Amino acid sequence: MEPTTKTILITGSSSGYGLETARYFHEQGWNVIATMRTPREGVLPSSDRIRILPLDVTNSESIRAVLEASGPIDVLVNNAGIGAIGALEATPMERVRSIFETNTFGVMAMAQAVIPMFRTRGSGVIVNVTSSVTLTPMPLVSVYAASKTAIEGFTESLQFELQGFNVGVKLVEPGYGPTTRFTANTDVRLEDVIPPAYMPFAQPVLAAFAEPGPVTKETDVAEAVWRAVHDQTGLLRFPAGPDAVALFNRR
Repeated sequence: MEPTTKTILITGSSSGYGLETARYFHEQGWNVIATMRTPREGVLPSSDRIRILPLDVTNSESIRAVLEASGPIDVLVNNAGIGAIGALEATPMERVRSIFETNTFGVMAMAQAVIPMFRTRGSGVIVNVTSSVTLTPMPLVSVYAASKTAIEGFTESLQFELQGFNVGVKLVEPGYGPTTRFTANTDVRLEDVIPPAYMPFAQPVLAAFAEPGPVTKETDVAEAVWRAVHDQTGLLRFPAGPDAVALFNRR
C-alpha cells in the first residue's frame, strides 16, 4: 500500500492493458480514474477508490470534462489506442488520420491538458503506452507503427521539457499479446486492407501473429507502468513482456 493515497487516470480502460492497469493500481491502494469511450459497469471492482468516466481523447471538450470531474491526479497513463494492420497502399488516408487522431494527437492533447496541474504543483508522472513495433520494423503495420513511433519522439523531448518542474515522463512498450488486436475499435476487414497481390507475403505474417512465441500478458504491462511511475533513476523506456524485453535488449 502507498503511504498516502494517490490518484491515477488511465485512458482506454475498458479492456486489455488499460483495464488490468486500473485493477493493479487499485489493488496497491491507489485511487483510480478509469476512462473509456463508452463506460462499462462491472469490469472493475465496486470500490469508493474507483471511478469510471467517459472520455474521447480526440475531443477537447471531453478531455476538459473528465479532468474537471476527476479533480487533481498524480499520474496520467495514456493507454487508449486504435490497432491497425494492412498495406499502406490499401489504407485510406481518412483511416490514417483517424489512427493518428487517437494514437498520437490524443496522447498529446491529454498531456497538454494535465501539464499545467503537474507543473504548478511540482510533481506528477505522464506514462505513454506505445508498442514494441517502435523497437523493430514489422510488416503490414506501417501506419500503426508511425503513430506510435511519433509518440516515442514526443515523449523523449517532453521528458527534457518537464524535468525542471519535477514532472516525470515515461514510455511503456508492450510486446505482442493475446489482447493485441490490430483491427480493434474498427470495422475494418483484412481483405479490404491487404490486396490480393500482397497475400503471398501477408499469409505467413498473419500466421505468425496467430501463433506468436512468448507473448506479453496484461499483467506485464500493468507491472511495467507501476515501475515507470515509481522510477527515480530517470529511465525513459520500460519494455513490457518477454518479447518486448528481448527486442529492447537486441536493439
